Amino acid sequence: MMPDVTRTEEIAARLNEVRMRMAAAAQRVGRRPSDVRLVAVSKTYPLEDIEAALAAGQVDFGENRLEELWPKVKAAQERGLGAIRWHMIGAIQSRKSRDAIGPFALIHSVDRVKIAQRLSRDAVAANCVLNVLLEVNVSGEASKHGFTPGELLVTAGDLLALPGLHICGLMTMAPFEVEPERTRPVFQGLRRLRDELTARHPKGEWRELSMGMTNDFEIAIEEGATIVRIGSAIFGPRNG
Repeated sequence: MMPDVTRTEEIAARLNEVRMRMAAAAQRVGRRPSDVRLVAVSKTYPLEDIEAALAAGQVDFGENRLEELWPKVKAAQERGLGAIRWHMIGAIQSRKSRDAIGPFALIHSVDRVKIAQRLSRDAVAANCVLNVLLEVNVSGEASKHGFTPGELLVTAGDLLALPGLHICGLMTMAPFEVEPERTRPVFQGLRRLRDELTARHPKGEWRELSMGMTNDFEIAIEEGATIVRIGSAIFGPRNG
């Protein structure tokens, strides 16, 4: 960042560049850029950075930790930043499922049956419906959360029947690769799984594919992502 460029200007410029790259990726495969939603991953960044991105037209923001999210929600409300749409993109612990009932436009990280059941129970108790995605561990990495594709094919019917949850689609995280092209099979796998679930459970809504981050979002868009989750390309290097 040049010394005479403000933080607000830096974030606006980075956002513009990301949007241009997203649009180019969509157009390469004959998709409309408007079919892909950008979630700015704001975890560890201060509310001032979120406010700067909001001023540049970004409204969807993703947080990984409920304990970090709630103070930001309160502070944003106090500043009158009501246009923000919050996304929960991190794993939810069973004992904290009640804390996930609230401001989310979308919960990306329903990664096992137990969490789905807990969220269903808590949503019903709060008389609300949660929009959620089912997280799938397509790559099979031990460090990744999520259903295996086989598990999800078996349990999808039961998950769709849970009250208080509106399942909107799937999410995955690809391994970090120095060569982003190597992530393509993971994104192809999630898309194929979505297509199979659509065929088996046509009454479900499987439209959303949340996949692709700073390192690989262009590949994800080429393979059908409807949501990409991007942090450092917008806000710069993360400290935490």
